[in-house]
Amino acid sequence: MNITKSLKAAALNLGQTWGRRSVIGIPYLFLILLFTVPFVVVLKMSVAETVGIRYTELTSYVDGMLQIKIKLANYIFLVTDDLYLKTYLSSLKFAALNTVICLIIGYPFAYFMARSPANIRPALLMLVSLPFWTSYLLRVYAWRGLLDDQGVFNNLLIWLHLIDEPIKMMHTGFSMTIGMVYAYVPFMILPLYANLVKMDLRLLEAAKDLGATPWETFWLVTVPLSKNGIVAGAMLVFIPSVGEYVIPELLGGPSTLMIGRVLWDEFFSNNDWPMASAVAVSMVILILFPLALFNKYQADSGSVRGV
Repeated sequence: MNITKSLKAAALNLGQTWGRRSVIGIPYLFLILLFTVPFVVVLKMSVAETVGIRYTELTSYVDGMLQIKIKLANYIFLVTDDLYLKTYLSSLKFAALNTVICLIIGYPFAYFMARSPANIRPALLMLVSLPFWTSYLLRVYAWRGLLDDQGVFNNLLIWLHLIDEPIKMMHTGFSMTIGMVYAYVPFMILPLYANLVKMDLRLLEAAKDLGATPWETFWLVTVPLSKNGIVAGAMLVFIPSVGEYVIPELLGGPSTLMIGRVLWDEFFSNNDWPMASAVAVSMVILILFPLALFNKYQADSGSVRGV
């Protein structure tokens, strides 16, 4: 009888172990197949010599000697050429600006959703998610009809006699920023709402009982407690904004060159795949840096809460 119970317990523990490993292992396998392997291929292309359309091997074993040949010329060119440096800085600038504007717009909206009656929150969430029901490309392209010289906004302003001639809005930093904010503000609202809706309202009542004004309560209680949502939303907006291609292509202009457009030109216009691969690897590294900061912040927050 004891042996049967032991076997059942062992089988149960084995099933739970394999279940946990499957839950963890399947996403890791997905990342390895669809991210790590392609990234390694691109990394090899960026540091390998080219012979015609073929890439030489990075390692060779000749006469008992292991030789490693890594070409760093593409990366040296990246850090010495003004075009790429300005493009990287421009991408970071527009991504940071987009993140700040999305936070300014998204935080009040998420706060309103979290403090709304529970029966209307699903409807508000649906309104935030509604743009995702339409093609991303169509939503961005629609802004051309709004911001063009003969677009809706200019025609409306002329009809109201507020301006005499169309305002140049398309193919400027303004049009690209508008498009990026419109596309990414839901990614800021959703994590903020998920954080704010779980907040213990008794803390706000305690602050009020201790004499804090509503403004002081907001800055000293609500904002610090929603810091995780702010960081998560900022990462969800900032990281894809750095490598954005569609919006700069459709709404931007020569003064709004971003790294995604340069990457496209290197791959498909110049057909310089080694250089394009170096740009892609550099962009991934550029994106991994804020991710590492986010993970460190999350780990530090978890350790503080644990204490």
